[in-house]
Amino acid sequence: MQPVKCSACDTRVLVAKYSAIHTSVQWLSDAEESCPGFAASAGRGRPSAFVPSCPRLRETIGAAARDGLITESRFSEPAPLPGR
Repeated sequence: MQPVKCSACDTRVLVAKYSAIHTSVQWLSDAEESCPGFAASAGRGRPSAFVPSCPRLRETIGAAARDGLITESRFSEPAPLPGR
């Protein structure tokens, strides 16, 4: 996973890009406390677990991928053992 800082609010997360459309984000702090977008959703009664993403963070990650600042992960599952 690679570190990314949101260009809108400076929240830091870890990101793994598995393809152009598959991105995994690991929050390093509580999303509702560190991200204004998630905080606003929580304030309207929608917990962060039900919010798919923050548009500003998604834009930051997309720009970082286009600019080559984060690269696509080449992680793969190990091959199964023969006979199993």
